[in-house]
Amino acid sequence: MWRTHWCVPRSHSWGRKDHMKIGITCYPTYGGSGIVATELGLELANRGHEVHFITYANPIRLDPGTPRIQYHEVEVSTYPLFQYPPYCLALASRMAEVAEDYNLDLLHVHYAIPHSIAALLAQQMVDERRRLPFITTLHGTDITLVGMDRSYFPITKFSIEKSNGITSISDDLRRHTYEVFGVANEIRVIHNFVNVDLYKPLAERTSTEMRLMHISNFRPVKRVLDCVRILAEVVKQTPAHLYMVGDGPDRPEAHRLARELGVEKHVTFMGKQDHVERIFPQMHVLLMPSEMESFGLAALEAMACGVPPVATRVGGVPELVTHGVDGFLEPVGDIAAQAGRVVELLTNPPLHQRMAEAARKTAVERFASSKIIPQYEDFYRQVLDA
Repeated sequence: MWRTHWCVPRSHSWGRKDHMKIGITCYPTYGGSGIVATELGLELANRGHEVHFITYANPIRLDPGTPRIQYHEVEVSTYPLFQYPPYCLALASRMAEVAEDYNLDLLHVHYAIPHSIAALLAQQMVDERRRLPFITTLHGTDITLVGMDRSYFPITKFSIEKSNGITSISDDLRRHTYEVFGVANEIRVIHNFVNVDLYKPLAERTSTEMRLMHISNFRPVKRVLDCVRILAEVVKQTPAHLYMVGDGPDRPEAHRLARELGVEKHVTFMGKQDHVERIFPQMHVLLMPSEMESFGLAALEAMACGVPPVATRVGGVPELVTHGVDGFLEPVGDIAAQAGRVVELLTNPPLHQRMAEAARKTAVERFASSKIIPQYEDFYRQVLDA
């Protein structure tokens, strides 16, 4: 049976806590969920909270020695008996260990499977006199792809229902979660955010080259080949260069397609980059032709830098981008329409300037970290006081 903890709360969890001790678990890679989790930890630490990252590798945007942040590696032993290393069990053990050693107030896990199940196990493992609530943030593919797999559907639903608090990065993802899983729990929408002091436009671009950018994990859902096809149409009408940031399974095919379409000289594959805030401001347009985006963090970071996105009208993207105001939204796979929007922006300086300023305004007024992080803090305190 699962142990219940509500009747034996920790004494220091009652009332408002100005500074909390928070354990964060995420996939520490170049995917959006890991980036959001890392940026959240950094912002929380800047606001005086103590943050403990618990995962199998140091998150990519986390510099060692950052004040009020500690990283705890999850080591997974391999034995001949195990065909697959039991990461979830090792993670749960490490979570419980860190929670007790550092007197954590709560755990915040990003991406439902397996992190929320590990947090649930850790919650049961800690001393009975302690209360260790956990919050699960849903990011997208943990619901739309992994969670809908027959093998994972029951445990994904279970993990959501057992979470002490649930957040979603968009209204669209919250609606989808309710429709697919039929959970009764409240799901709080807290949109993604951007540090607008770090991500900001250049005072003046030093290059006259018209630059397009795409950034992703180069998986099929990101439709990176569409970026190459869009470029091929754009250069028929105006000079442009495409910078492809990131890496993944579709990168070799993107190289091949660029050669096939004769635009390989107009494409630079930059690979994975840790400091994209230095790259975005040098660009003119962001290409985001994704088949699915639960929010579109890359678009937000670009907008903060005054770079209008040409994106697809999917998922939570319309909650971020207002078509014709701070970016353009077109149907998935419509290469001609997306290329046409890029040409408009590259050949009409007043239009580009107007949309660049509007994009920056959207980022600052609606999605700045100074506006979003307090929503997480308030939610943490609500869960602690529940």
